[in-house]
Amino acid sequence: MEYVQTWLQELALNAGGIGLFFASFLDSSFLFLPEVNDVLVLWMVMQHQHFIVYYVAMATCGSLAGCLILHYLAGKSGERMLRRKYSTEKIERVSSWFRRYGSMAILIPALSPPPVPFKLFVLLAGVAKMPVGKFIAAIIVGRGIRFSTTGLLAIYYGDQAVRFGREYGEILLVLITGILLVSCVVYVFARRRSKAL
Repeated sequence: MEYVQTWLQELALNAGGIGLFFASFLDSSFLFLPEVNDVLVLWMVMQHQHFIVYYVAMATCGSLAGCLILHYLAGKSGERMLRRKYSTEKIERVSSWFRRYGSMAILIPALSPPPVPFKLFVLLAGVAKMPVGKFIAAIIVGRGIRFSTTGLLAIYYGDQAVRFGREYGEILLVLITGILLVSCVVYVFARRRSKAL
């Protein structure tokens, strides 16, 4: 797998945005390539800062395309596909979270770096027959914000952004997840209250 990861990185760096799309597509569908997309976006933006929007868009669109394939396959194959890759305990834990928060259960993992099992959430969205429009919107917003943040870190901090991510990645993950969960709870509470009135 390390060889495939290195090959993909070289391909993406040589092919520019198209290579980034391809790497992002594979990572979100058939392969597991942790942090490859973030590193590629970071490096490419460091080389060509004025292409930040293009690189972020290509990484986001590649991820969306890969996620749509998983969503479709999960809708067809259902739980059998999940049980081959994940433990029953993990599936049940994520399922209950997904039932409670709906679109947010895709948006938050889309924003989060590994080790969050993002593909598990994507597969569960397919099994739950989440409407494609909502699914697409959650992936675009989540991945768009994540890759935009990576690109901005590359512009303002360059190589230091990589070191910062490795040292404080887990703390950032907890912080971002906490903020999003609080926002989600506030949103659900406000919505229920407005319906009650």
